[in-house]
Amino acid sequence: MGKIHGITVILYEQADTGESDGFGRPIYAENPVEVENVLVGQPSAQEVLDTYNLTGKKAVYTVGIPKGDTHTWTGRKIEFFGETWKAIALPVSGIDDLVPLDWNKTIQVERYA
Repeated sequence: MGKIHGITVILYEQADTGESDGFGRPIYAENPVEVENVLVGQPSAQEVLDTYNLTGKKAVYTVGIPKGDTHTWTGRKIEFFGETWKAIALPVSGIDDLVPLDWNKTIQVERYA
């Protein structure tokens, strides 16, 4: 039996361009970054319902973020399975030493059109 492992996803980090729009809000550039060993799974029916009730958005996948990852995932675009997704809500974290596998955070994603 093989070891559990994740896939490589593309996470779009945001970088301030130093410019602002007509309303004075900063303009950001999206920079793709590969993140390895990310788990992707289906949320339970209860998680889908809870997320919808809290955010008004439908969670399609739950993404497991590897321990030690320092990227910002909230509200970011993520590519995997040939599709583009958007992280919704905030990551849920566990304590590294108490989580037995390589992932200690999860975040849910919705389809990004």
